[in-house]
Amino acid sequence: MADIDGDTAGGRLTDVSRRMEIVRLGEGVDRTGRLAPAAIERTRKALADYAAELRDAGAERVRMVATSASRDASNAGDFRAMVVETLGVEPEVISGDEEARLSFTGAVRGLDAPGPYLVVDIGGGSTEFVTGSRRVEHAISVDIGCVRMTERHLPDDPPGASEVAAARADVTASVDRALTAVHAKPGDGVERTLVGLAGSVTTVAALALGLDAYEPARIHQARIDRATVERVTTELLVATRAERLAMPVMHPGRADVIAAGALILQVIMEQVDAPAVIASEHDILDGIAYSAAGTA
Repeated sequence: MADIDGDTAGGRLTDVSRRMEIVRLGEGVDRTGRLAPAAIERTRKALADYAAELRDAGAERVRMVATSASRDASNAGDFRAMVVETLGVEPEVISGDEEARLSFTGAVRGLDAPGPYLVVDIGGGSTEFVTGSRRVEHAISVDIGCVRMTERHLPDDPPGASEVAAARADVTASVDRALTAVHAKPGDGVERTLVGLAGSVTTVAALALGLDAYEPARIHQARIDRATVERVTTELLVATRAERLAMPVMHPGRADVIAAGALILQVIMEQVDAPAVIASEHDILDGIAYSAAGTA
């Protein structure tokens, strides 16, 4: 939840409550094409908590956005009915392009780093690529999220070399296609600031910074160089789930998929020849809040 100071495009958000609940809605969707009943139930419980918090705070506007998993699932109607019953509003199953636009808006408004930007939002089922300065110029969503890549290529604990190679090949092909679509291939004469969003990027940043606990204020706008991202990714890929879970910054719901998320980030940095990535704690949630307030 957030308040906004003013009703113009320059209005700034102030967090009232910022919570992250990993419900793994997209678990198994890549394999089955359906949302699992257990995943829908986990989501229902989280939404029930949110609904109570919204009522207590007297929220004036509510927007519930659903992304990759609900776009792909054949039983999305079951999910939609659950959301309406639990939260009282229809979920908006947005397109990949809209997801990219919201992520870009949330990330770059108030960002200290100069544009133009390449914003990458590494989610569970998909990754969004967006180029622009103050507004979106090009955007695409591709199906290489951390959950999807883990389920597709990295089932072992830890994954073997052949599994990692297969994941890297899959990610590389999708990243190459995405960079072509958003006109962000190296050598085009435009120097873009690479901005990374969502839990895979911020967790890699927290590990790179050597934090003893997850500290959003220290992670936000941290500049992590490519060699450090490569080191952290290698460490995550050779670690077991138990070893990753023991890392002090690791969210329990991210331990089994963080290696895939880090690999996606590493490949992106390699493909765009980026010397560093700026980690942002402001992301699609901020874009959704701006849009609900009518200032996006």
